[in-house]
Amino acid sequence: MEKPVHVQKDLFAQLGLPNSAAEIEAFITAHTPLADNVKLPDAPFWTTGQAAFIREQLADDADWAELVDWLDAALRQPRKA
Repeated sequence: MEKPVHVQKDLFAQLGLPNSAAEIEAFITAHTPLADNVKLPDAPFWTTGQAAFIREQLADDADWAELVDWLDAALRQPRKA
């Protein structure tokens, strides 16, 4: 199995978001749960550029796609208050 090219903090940095572990957790908590009928790139909290990056990575099955999938799953899980 190949080692991942990128890690979670790299994805958040690429998206121009704060990327410490606590900041990533806070972002996910603030935006969950994402409704099942909303595709990740269509979520209302992305900028146009962030949404385009996410769409491109998924369409190209690029190095970032695995982390984008992780983020999608994380945003759909109900969080404990």
